[in-house]
Amino acid sequence: MYTSDDRGIVYSKSLDRHLFDGRRKSDFTNITSLRGAYLTNRLDEGRIRSVISFNRGLTWRPLNKPENVDCGEKVKKCNLHIHGEHSRDDQIVPMLALSEPSAIGLIIAHGDSLSSSQRPDVFVSSDGGYTWRGTLKGPHHYSILDSGGLIVAVEGVHNQQVKTIYSTDEGQCWKYYNFTEQAFFFAGLASEPGTKALSVSVWGFRPEEDGQPMWVAVTIDFESLITKEKNQDYELWLAHATQGEGTDRAGCVLGLKETYRRLKKQSLCRNGRAYVVSKKQSACICTREDFIDYGYYRHVNTSECLREPHFANKTLELCLNGEEDELLTVYRKVPSDKCEGGFTPQNVVETVIHPCSVRTSPRPPDKPTSSVSHFDTPKEKLVLILVCVGAASIVLIAIASAVFIVR
Repeated sequence: MYTSDDRGIVYSKSLDRHLFDGRRKSDFTNITSLRGAYLTNRLDEGRIRSVISFNRGLTWRPLNKPENVDCGEKVKKCNLHIHGEHSRDDQIVPMLALSEPSAIGLIIAHGDSLSSSQRPDVFVSSDGGYTWRGTLKGPHHYSILDSGGLIVAVEGVHNQQVKTIYSTDEGQCWKYYNFTEQAFFFAGLASEPGTKALSVSVWGFRPEEDGQPMWVAVTIDFESLITKEKNQDYELWLAHATQGEGTDRAGCVLGLKETYRRLKKQSLCRNGRAYVVSKKQSACICTREDFIDYGYYRHVNTSECLREPHFANKTLELCLNGEEDELLTVYRKVPSDKCEGGFTPQNVVETVIHPCSVRTSPRPPDKPTSSVSHFDTPKEKLVLILVCVGAASIVLIAIASAVFIVR
């Protein structure tokens, strides 16, 4: 997998052995509830392992073990595996990882603690993927409502009648809700796009006496269950707080610290349709981690950029929109990084930009110039022949018609 520079022109390798089957199916997921977070799967020693990046693919790490999941006696160490597009295509899970920009830090996904061969459960992260917690046993359909203030889920089974469950504390506790007196077999779950609503629709079918199924749809409105917004129900949350913990760079990712105002987990309070994500940003001091360059790679466990062995003493000349770039810079800032001051790269050579050179073959001096067009290429000759044949056909048809009229 590769990531580009800020112009989308030059690409550098981000992750090797990325799980991709060549049929346009990829486990790559953009975590929309936290800036710069990506989640995907890779092949590692014959097993599929989940990895996450918090800086737009610059570095990757395995997912931490869920807080309330035991790896088992035979396994000393395990990491969370998240099921992606391949698992859904194989009908192992009914849904992919779910996140929303208005539900800051919240991710709901199917996973297990060892590998994709196990029966998946539902896991929730409240901090954008740094920590996880097992919350529901078995596959489920789930939906985020009220900008993260409410999660609704239905067990993903089709051979038995089900009930709806919901959580107001990001999956820590769940409550069962019998939404209809006559239960039916579950078929699907849907909510209004944008996560602003407090209602969800559940549909399925109920067997009738004549043996024919009757389709049923029920809309559940949770507005009367959740109280109105109160200021004391909100808290300030620093994103990426564990990055640089205990230092001045705590929370610094891609050159920014971001502090959000979001609902406390314990608050039975609704955000409402008028809710807008509120955050404060402050620039961080630049370090080497904020820089990278084409033709370089970051050495394992260090922030130092090293030259690719096969790329030594080379430059890349690129012609785009009439301008030619010679990419010579040793370090350049990571795309979308907003850091200021601090580390200044050494031995930097600015990218040289100049008009592209036009390479045209000079006209031989012994050929006279003429304003008449010449048809020199095979394609041009073919076009000329077809035009002549067409014109001749038209003339012959006209002559034949004239002769017929005279007769």
